[in-house]
Amino acid sequence: MAEKKIRRRRRRGKSKSTVKLYFHAGTHDAIVQFQNSESESEKEKIYIDEILPAFNKLAENLIFIHGFAKPHGSYEDLKNDCVTFLYETLNKFDPSRGTKAFSYFNVVAKNWLIIQSKKKTKNNRRHVSIDDTASLSNGDMSTIETHQTVPPQDESILKEESLQNLFMMMEEIRRKLTGENELSCMDAIITLFKSIEELDLLNKRAVFVYMRDLSDLNPKQLSVAMSVIRKHYKDLVKTGDFDIF
Repeated sequence: MAEKKIRRRRRRGKSKSTVKLYFHAGTHDAIVQFQNSESESEKEKIYIDEILPAFNKLAENLIFIHGFAKPHGSYEDLKNDCVTFLYETLNKFDPSRGTKAFSYFNVVAKNWLIIQSKKKTKNNRRHVSIDDTASLSNGDMSTIETHQTVPPQDESILKEESLQNLFMMMEEIRRKLTGENELSCMDAIITLFKSIEELDLLNKRAVFVYMRDLSDLNPKQLSVAMSVIRKHYKDLVKTGDFDIF
């Protein structure tokens, strides 16, 4: 009886080792090949044939394992948006650092899903029915009555000009940078501000994690790079050339 049990265990172990991984060394190599290719048609083929299936499965697993689908109305929309975000970060992955592609994109996808989940939960908590006036407080009623869906034109113009000046300043800072880490950090800052309306970064920690994933820098490298960028920022503010406030 003991021998039979041992044999069964061995057979089960063997069947486990034959399980096909969806994100494997071939996927890692395909991502490196995608980054190095200068042909758009070749990159498209590599992405569709080798990378997209792995991204789809990665997003699907994270959504269901961690329950990210519950707060959202459409699982397919959430998965597709996550895969799109992963595609946009393909060139951020640096294989020379020794990090495996699966580890990198798993963290990036999970952090993106966490941010989207917090954003959706926050919006759901804010939602109230205007038709159900009995459940609204006096403050809620006053807010609804005085709410303007379109801001004044002069306010919109000033906001747009301030935003343009902000991006001009960031591009000027980027031109002054020479270190690879500082440039990666600055690119992450620019990306952060460009997508600020789509994000729900509740605290400094969330901003730091998002910046770390975008730049692919470790905490120490990111901190040092931010210090260099902050110095250039202070110097430019003193000149008064950029009116961002």
